[in-house]
Order: sequence, then structure tokens, then C-alpha cells
Amino acid sequence: MPASAFEYRDQFLEDGEALQHYQPGGYHPVQIDDHLHTRYRIIHKLGHGTYSTAWLALDEQTSTYVAIKVGTADADKREADILSQISAAIATPTSEAASTLPLVLDRFTIDGPNGAHPCLVTVPARCSLRDAKEACDWRVFQLDVARSLAAQLAMAVSLIHSQGFAHGDLHLGNCMLQLPRSLDNLSVEELYARFGAPELEPVVRSDGKSTFSVPGVPPYVVHPVWLGIPSDKVTLSEAKLLLTDFGVAFRPSEKSRFQSYTPLALRPPEAFFEPATPLSFASDIWSLGCVIFELLGHRSLIDGNFLAPQDDITAQQVHLQGRLPPEWWDKWELRAKWFDGSGKPLSNERDVWSWDRRVDEWVNGLRPLCGTDLVKDDEKAALLELLRRMLVWRPAGRPSADEVLETAWMKKWALPAYAECRRAWE
Repeated sequence: MPASAFEYRDQFLEDGEALQHYQPGGYHPVQIDDHLHTRYRIIHKLGHGTYSTAWLALDEQTSTYVAIKVGTADADKREADILSQISAAIATPTSEAASTLPLVLDRFTIDGPNGAHPCLVTVPARCSLRDAKEACDWRVFQLDVARSLAAQLAMAVSLIHSQGFAHGDLHLGNCMLQLPRSLDNLSVEELYARFGAPELEPVVRSDGKSTFSVPGVPPYVVHPVWLGIPSDKVTLSEAKLLLTDFGVAFRPSEKSRFQSYTPLALRPPEAFFEPATPLSFASDIWSLGCVIFELLGHRSLIDGNFLAPQDDITAQQVHLQGRLPPEWWDKWELRAKWFDGSGKPLSNERDVWSWDRRVDEWVNGLRPLCGTDLVKDDEKAALLELLRRMLVWRPAGRPSADEVLETAWMKKWALPAYAECRRAWE
């Protein structure tokens, strides 16, 4: 009986995948101690996405831990193709920038009751930068750590752009902290002692019966392991970034992409005002600017969430960057809710958050409470100069990723912090 033919008692687990997606075309029922591709022993679960589950595995040929993303049977296989192309194109895979990308260690396909599933093997990650911040009461990184992570992310974007790809979905959830390779010194039993053994929760049908006899449905689901660390506890020696999730990456020279998959608060304005114009490398630059601010601050540059309307987000962007280009301004139907005909804000002055105010309160505001350094005036000026350039309305006016790395803030603050990180890793 296919999974879709019955209901489960708990359709959604708090930290797990939707069980009804264990059906033809959906997830593969991976279990602990499974051996994939004869060499990878499944040790723990790392997480899940709409089109994959992610697992920590022991490569029994090399005695190292790896991450395996097991795609749904109907998953688009472009991510593995893109990462393989980038891996092959980089002349020196051991270069500094290359270490920020999840270069493909192996790829294969497994056949199961729900179909053929693409599998991608990469180095394992500790946690996303978003999860690290959420695990911290203050939601901040130490200042040098934030600077270094910003530099590494800009380097990663520069590298993939140099290979002709735009990432298309830059946000902190796709920026990971790498696990220290000392993890490979732990036996499976020692790993379980440090991080906890897998928690297995039986999957039970609504009629109370087990799913052992149901092809394609696992007898249990596994709660993800927490390998992470609160953001304020991350040291320079641990601040090693990995940019992940290339599922919507694209080559602007080969394929026109019109839809942006980036969260609204980080989405470039051309995706809203010029939906018939293809996105470009400059679209990544807008999102990168937003992410750099969020790395330094305890909240995002634009105050938005998945429920915030696009027009609310646009109004905040105009408060920061000034009036939209004329043709965008004219087509923005709800602008009169926030601005008069000349573009002057209708809100009280205290409700308008300028660049200076956002840095003072959202970057520096909580740092004295958690004992971290402040962004001082000279750095603040260089940072704002950079962010204003990256968030220019028209894509053609934004700097390239290489030009971002040549700016004063990168050269005086971010890249030196990264160099300090490199020394700490050695």
C-alpha cells in the first residue's frame, strides 16, 4: 500500500520531515546503520529539506565522516551537476576560496521503493549560521568572527561567479559552519557519547498499526542531531564557513532566471519591479549585502519574515536607499501608504530607521551586554559605504563580488579577520 493511501497520527514532527512525503517520487526511507553505495554507513540524521534528507555517515573506506544528501526521487539533479562543474573548473581545489564550497566527494544513485534517489556526498557541516544565532540569547557573533565570516562568504560568491554561476538563494540558513576535522578521531560510540545517540520515533498509522509492512515508509523517523554551537561561543579557530544549497543556482549566460527564491527580506528589488527582466550576478550582490549586515548585527537589515508583505519590505528599503527609480516608483501602487508624492516618509521620524540608526542599535546595541567589541566610527563609515553600494536600486550600479573584496571595509577589517582565522586553523 503506498504511503499516500493512509494517514499518520503525527503528520508533522516538530523537527522532522512531512511523513506523507514517503511515497513514490518522495523521500527514501533511510535508516540508521544502512550502508549506501556499499561504503557509507549511516550514523545520524543531520536534517531535511523539501527535496532531500541529510545524513551523517562514516565512510568506511577512508574512516572519515561525511554528509550525504539523499534527494527525493523527483528531485532536480542540477545541484550535484553544478557542484561537480564548479569542482572540476577550479584549478586548485585546495585554494582558500574553494574551501568555502561543499566540493563533491562522491555522487551516486540509490534505487528504493519510492524511486531512484540522487545522492551527494560532501564534508559535514556543524550547523547553519542562522541556527547558531538562534541558539544564542543575544543572536550575535564575536566581531572578528562576524568579519571573517563576511569575508569568506564574499570569497565564496566571487568564486562561483567566476565560474559563471549565480547562487540565487543567499541567506544565513544556507551558510554553514564546518565541523572540525578532529571529528574523524572519534569512534561512532564516542560521537554518540558527545552528541547523543539517534532518537528513533516509531511511525504509526492512524489505525494504530506499524508501518513495517508498508513499502517506502520507514518504521521510524530520526530526530536530527545538534552538532552546533551558539553564535557568541564561536571562536576564530571555529569560524570556517561553507556556502551550501546550490539547488537554484544558474548560469545567467545560458539560462534566463526570472523568479527569485531568496527570502523576501533579502530579495533584490528587480525581482519585484522587473519580473520580465532576467536575474543576474548583481541579484546575488544585493542579497550578499543584506547577509553581511545580519552577520554583524543581532537582526536582519530589513525587518521582515516569511509573512511580511512585499510592500512593507519595499517601504523599509526606500527608507534606507531613498526614492525608487521613476518607473518603479510609478508602478508601486501602495506607495501612498508610506510616502507623499515627493517621496517624503509619512511615518513619524522615530519609526523611520536610517542606516546609522540600524547600525547603532542592531549591530552595536546588544554588544556591550554580551561582552563583544563594538563597530567603531571609522569602521562604521566604511561598512555603510560598502552596503549602500551593494544595495543600489539598479543592478547595473552594484559592484561585482571581486569589487566587494577590494573595498575599504573588506581590506581593513574583514579580510584581516579572515587571515587571523586562517592562522588559528593551522
